[in-house]
Amino acid sequence: MDLEKFRDDVYAITNRLSPQLQKDDVPKLNYVRQRLIDLYQQNLVKINHSVLELICAANLVAKGYTVDVEKQLTNSLVCDVYAKKDNHVSIIEIETGFTPPEHALDTINYYVTRVVGKIARYSKYCDEFSLATPVIGMLPIHRVFLNPPSLRNMEEIEKIKALCDQFYKNPPINLEDMINAKLNSIYLINIDKGFAKEIDPVSYYKLTVSILEKSEIDL
Repeated sequence: MDLEKFRDDVYAITNRLSPQLQKDDVPKLNYVRQRLIDLYQQNLVKINHSVLELICAANLVAKGYTVDVEKQLTNSLVCDVYAKKDNHVSIIEIETGFTPPEHALDTINYYVTRVVGKIARYSKYCDEFSLATPVIGMLPIHRVFLNPPSLRNMEEIEKIKALCDQFYKNPPINLEDMINAKLNSIYLINIDKGFAKEIDPVSYYKLTVSILEKSEIDL
């Protein structure tokens, strides 16, 4: 653990992000920075992910939110970025495309179900749920989440539920959560330039679906 290097890096990124904020909002971002330093000392976060969280946090702070990171939602569920403005709660989950070694032979199915699982499990704890990814990555967003719950195809939901059940057994993804899940936006994070661009899921799906389909990924 290199605390000095971690501290230098998170200070560097917050110094880069702070000019984007109103002067009175800078302490909100500094709070997130210190929270990450404290978590790093407990060996709970890594620098790559922390930088992404800080960029997303700055975006939300600029919109008037108070932001926390690594927020405990339940005994087993911790979200990346948790933001509150008045009584409105927003959650951002960051995805980098990493898959563990035990899924080296089924990486794509694992990643698809992880994205589905995050939408289903986290979105019920907020008014607005977003996924975020570095601009060099590509999220496999399933088309079922482009429609409101009342317009979703049950056959499609049951199909992706069956796929999720192969990877999530303890606990499994709840069918009702999958039916009612919401995805409000996607954040594309430019790490080098220190900003995140928010786009709607339908636009993101249209941008990525042709490439994913050519890779024979069924979404």
